[in-house]
Order: sequence, then C-alpha cells, then structure tokens
Amino acid sequence: MERKFEIELGKRKLIVFLSDIPEKANGACFLQYGQTMVLSTVVMSNHEKKGINFFPLTVEYEERYYAAGKIRGPRYVKREGRPSDEAICNARLIDRAIRPLFPKELKREVQVINTVLSWDGENDPDVLGILATSLALLTSDIPWRGPVSALRVGKIGNDFVINPTYEQKEKSKIDVVFSVIFPPPSLKLEKEEILINMIEGGFVEATESEIVEAFEFALPYLKKLFDFQKEIQEKVGKRKIVLSKEEKPQIENEAKEILGDKLEKIIFGEELEEKEKKEKIEDLREKLVEEIEEKYPGESHFAKEFFDEKLNEIIHSNIVEKEKRPDGRKLDEIRPLHCEVGLIPRSHGSGLFCRGRTKSLSILTLGGPADFQLLEGMEKVGKKRFIHHYNFPPYCAGEIKPLKGPSRREIGHGVLVEKALFPLIPSFEEFPYTIRVVSEILSSNGSTSMAAVSSSSLALMDGGVPIKKMVSGIAIGLALKDYQNYKILTDIQGPEDHHGDMDFKIAGTKDGITAIQMDVKILGITKKILKEALERGKMARIQILEQMEKVISKPREKLSIYAPRVLTIKVNPDKIREIIGPGGRVIHEIIEQCEVSIDIEEDGKIFVTAEKEEAAKKAISWIKNITKEIKVGQIFQGRVTRILHFGALIEILPGKEALLHVSQFLGKRKLKPGNVVMVKVISIDELGRINLSLVSRPSFSFKKTFSKKG
Repeated sequence: MERKFEIELGKRKLIVFLSDIPEKANGACFLQYGQTMVLSTVVMSNHEKKGINFFPLTVEYEERYYAAGKIRGPRYVKREGRPSDEAICNARLIDRAIRPLFPKELKREVQVINTVLSWDGENDPDVLGILATSLALLTSDIPWRGPVSALRVGKIGNDFVINPTYEQKEKSKIDVVFSVIFPPPSLKLEKEEILINMIEGGFVEATESEIVEAFEFALPYLKKLFDFQKEIQEKVGKRKIVLSKEEKPQIENEAKEILGDKLEKIIFGEELEEKEKKEKIEDLREKLVEEIEEKYPGESHFAKEFFDEKLNEIIHSNIVEKEKRPDGRKLDEIRPLHCEVGLIPRSHGSGLFCRGRTKSLSILTLGGPADFQLLEGMEKVGKKRFIHHYNFPPYCAGEIKPLKGPSRREIGHGVLVEKALFPLIPSFEEFPYTIRVVSEILSSNGSTSMAAVSSSSLALMDGGVPIKKMVSGIAIGLALKDYQNYKILTDIQGPEDHHGDMDFKIAGTKDGITAIQMDVKILGITKKILKEALERGKMARIQILEQMEKVISKPREKLSIYAPRVLTIKVNPDKIREIIGPGGRVIHEIIEQCEVSIDIEEDGKIFVTAEKEEAAKKAISWIKNITKEIKVGQIFQGRVTRILHFGALIEILPGKEALLHVSQFLGKRKLKPGNVVMVKVISIDELGRINLSLVSRPSFSFKKTFSKKG
C-alpha cells in the first residue's frame, strides 16, 4: 500500500510517499524535494527498558555516496564508513527537534534512521530529514505529540528566502533552521501561537531583530506544513499505543516524608561548595532509594524518579516564584570571568577562558596551504582551511571513563564553535595559512561550547591571526511554570542546564550574532521568549567581550616564532613550467636547498612555507630570478653547467639556463663545468630559448673583484 501527497513549498514541490515497503518498521516515509530524497524509518521496541531514568532514543542520519552519483574515493575501501561530521550534526539536529515531544512515561527504545537516497546538489537533505521523521512518527503507532514543521531561512540582500539552494546559501547572510509545533488548546496560548522547539543557525553578524524577522517570515510556510501533515495523519495515520502511568500514592507519600525539606535546604539553604553540595544531594538520593527499597522491594527505580522530579520542582519553583538560583546569582548575572593568553610555551597561540567552574583552553596551530583538510563527502567536496575541534575529557566532569574517539556531542560542539568563528576568519588571500584550533575543556559546569568560542577567539588573537573582531558566547536558560509565568536565566550552569527547560546558545561579536543553537525539554518557546532570550544574550555577550578585550584587544602584529612563515608571490602562469623544470628538477632543487615547501596554483599564485622566514625569502628570490623577464642586450655573470658538442649551457640565473654556442668560444677559451663567465643575451627565439655571446675580457680591476667572488 502506498500513499502519495504533494504540496508546493518555496516554488518547489514537496512530495510525500508513505509506503509499506519497509513493512517491519512502525512507520516509514519517503520525502522528495526537487530531486533530493530521504527515507525515514522509525522502530519501537515491544518491551520497556527497566531501571532507566531517561528516554532511550537514538537517531541516525546515513549519507550514501550513490545518492550523489559518486563512488567513494579511497582505492581499497568503497563502502561508506563512520558518519561524517556533517551527518552526525544532522542526526543531532533531528534528535533535538523530535525528542521533547515523546511522553515522559515512554521507556521503550525508539530508533530513527534517515537515509539520503538521492541528492540533487541544490536541496539540502537535513531539513527533509526532520520533516520525514515527523511524518514517519506521526503516521506510526508510536506515542508522540507532533507533528513538527521545519524550514531553512536565508537572506539575500534585503529578501528572505525559504529553503535556499546551496548556491543561494553562499550569498546569504543568514542560514537558520526553525522547527516548531502548534500547541494543543489545553496550553491556553494566544490564538495561532506557535512554539519553537529547535533552532540551528549560522550568521554573518545578524542582528537580533533580523532573526526574529526571519522567524516571522517563515510562519505562514510552517503553518502550511503543519496543516499538510495533520491532513496526512487523518487519512493514513495508525492508532497510537496507549501508555499508562502507574500511580503509587503510598510510596510517594513516604518518599515525601523521608525527604521533607532536606533537599531544598541543601540546594538553597546551606552555604556549600559545589562539590560538597553535589555529594550531599547524592547521599540523600541513596538514603531515599535504600529506605524505599527496604520497605517496598523492587521500587528503587520509582524512588530515583521521584527524587529527580522533586529536585526539578524545587529548582523551578525557587527560580520562578522567588528568583533564587542554586548558586545565589541574580537572573541576569554572569559567573566570575577570567581570561589569559599565551599560556602554552611552544604553541602558535593559546587562550584560557573561565566562567565560574567552566574552563576552556584553546590552542592554535598554523600550517601552510598544503595542510588543508580534504573534504570528500556526499555533499561537500573541496579544501577546508579553518578547522575547530572540541575535546571533553572525562576528568573535566570529575568522571572516570575509557578514552575513545570523539563522541557525537564533542563533534557537534566543535562544529558549532567553528560556525561561530568562521565569519570572522580572514580570507585565504589575506592570510594564506591553514588554521586549526583545538579546545580542551578542563572543567565543566555548563555551557562549555560557548566557553570554547571565547577561548578560541583569544587563541586566534594571541597567535596573530587577523580575525576581524572578537567573538564570545553565552548560554541562556529558562525555568517555566506556564507560558505566563517563567524566568529567563543568563549563563546557565550544571543544575539549571540539567533541570532547566531550555539551552539557548548564542555566539557573536558586539555587532551581531554569528551562531545559534537552541533546544528545549518542554514543548517549545513562544516568540516573546525568543525575543527576550536574544536580548539577554546580547547583553551578556557584550559584557564578556569587554572582559576579554582587557586581556587582548586586537591580533598580535607578529606570528609566534614557532609558527611557519608563508610568503606569497604571483607569477605569469606561463612561467610555471620553468619553475617546475624538466621532471620537477628545478622545484625540487629549490625545496631541498632552501628547506621549504612550495604550493603552486593554476593562476600563478605561489605559496612558499618554511620554518624560518629567511629560508622562505631565499626561495622567493630564487623563483623571482627564474621568472624574471630577460631581454636582448642584458649582461650576466653565469656559471657553466654542461658542455655539449654544439656549445655550453650557462646558468645565468638560478634555474635558468641559456646556450653559449660553440662558435662563440671555440679557439678563444676552454670552458669546463663550474667556470664563471660574463655573457650577453644576443637573441631569444619564439620558444623562449636564450642565446648568448661571450663578453670581452674585463679590465684588471674588475678581474680582481671577480676573482674574490669565485
């Protein structure tokens, strides 16, 4: 059985195929936009997972090379391997949009797999993945409070664009994805109110008002998508599985008596260090679990869930009703800030950024043009010259874990920081280096990714990278009782992040936003909350930037003595073959004798990279001599390189040979390789071959000077 539905969106058709071909899945959807097609499947386990206090959801996003008509590059490996960083970020994008809409009582494992079946090079499959997943869940029997509507918005000039193509995105100042839901009437929101449940965006210093305008522009299209999905659900949707939450009032009452006001006193009543506070909370949790388990065997899990709910309730009520935060700060107060640069002795640049107990150390490494990262993915192919990596070692959270490869969270945070910094990175023409920044999280207590933005910005300036402006980041949180009673929190830390309702990361300069990432634990936020959060983020961002600028206000004028030196020269493209020489002889000689690396581009740009500037200058001088325009009548002091039966080859400039015909010196002088002679250019043929004549014997005074040199 197959159902086909169509809708026009952004002057292109969005086509939905609901098919029983993946018949073992609870739900499946083929979604096509242009010639890009994504298959989303959802499967739910038949059994609950016991003893867990989280929802076991996994979301995968599979890129297939066949979708783009490609065969994978490496000669011996043709099968797709581990997901690319972009695929991991797309999986996280979908996860963040759908996760808040599953009921809390659902403890069965759910797996979502998105497979890109076709890619047309114009339409991005990531947003299609959100919509396909929404339709697969919506028409399945899995309990879920969707649908979600998702769109990408761009801005070219003064005009907003829905779902811009890749070509349009290159010209766009804004690249943002909004995911929304239309809430049920029970929430008592204003008519036609929409709740935003996920935002992901990169910007070229966009203002807060531009982001709100982008959302307002998308609203009619989002509503159209919502109605379209609801219509499909009504026609072909399966009956949802009914979940029942088992009430245990007797155990709950006993748990309340055991806890009393002890938990609230630990969090808000006692002056304790964070570590001590955490230990006391864990001790109280263990005590509750032990007493409940002793009296009601097998109910320890209920006790753990009750404790977490109580902890969440206490934090929410104190913030919303009393404006009291766990660490005593005001709602808009940032934790104490501390910045340093130049900490690591032999690095090319380093920056430390501390916000309370969150501490990030970023280290800059500069490389030559040849150190670029080669991208050979399904979508992206090319050279990447700015790279940011984020590491979250277990010690930063006070934990012991095996060290493995980077987690999805680490990859996602690394890409987010890269996105925040990228608009301020100088072009390759301005700064012909490959730039890699690594952020090591030394201590974690909330919003480490935004700390990494700030520490990376410090490291870039410390290393002399001419970034246009300083960038900082902040995380804005939310404690919501209902949509009329809530409090927005600046600079959320551990408990506010874990038990709060929103994590809204905002990065940018004093003049505008460069990156946003928002996810929620509730159904979503209103446009009013969005505006307030953006304004709060701006105030905090500027405050942090002022503190950072006290340490370093502009990039250092000189690179580190340990950084390589890259010098650039532009030559006539026709001269490239002369620089390379027969079989690469000339260029290899320059590389070996000057101890440099040389990168030549087709347009005649040549990049010389060396550990020492003197070596690079020597190589540049050599190249200049090779490419120097030689004219008839010029006189050179040359060295005999080879003797042939028809004449002698004379090196008149490094790597540049010319012919002294045998008739010019036969019977006059005996030449041997290594002899230095004075020669004159008498002709240059149409192939660029140079012919020489011997210059008459110099005067005595010149001979004396000449003999000293040779």
